[in-house]
Amino acid sequence: MDKKEFLKKLGKNIIRLRMQKGWSQSELSRNCDKDRQSIERLESGKINPSAFYLKEIADGLGTTPDELLKF
Repeated sequence: MDKKEFLKKLGKNIIRLRMQKGWSQSELSRNCDKDRQSIERLESGKINPSAFYLKEIADGLGTTPDELLKF
C-alpha cells in the first residue's frame, strides 16, 4: 500500500469511528482541540498526521491510536 492509499484508508476509518458516535466534524474537532478544517483534511487523506496528532484524535473519539489504524 502506498502513502496516498494509506492516508485515504486512515481518513475513512476516522470518518467511520466519528459517524458511529453520530458526531459532525465540528464535534470531533471540539473534543480533540483541533479546528474543523484540520479534521476535514485528515479525513480526506490530505495530511500525514504525526503519532501525537493521532493520539489526540483517538482521545477525542474515546479510543486508541491502534483502533484508528485498523483498516
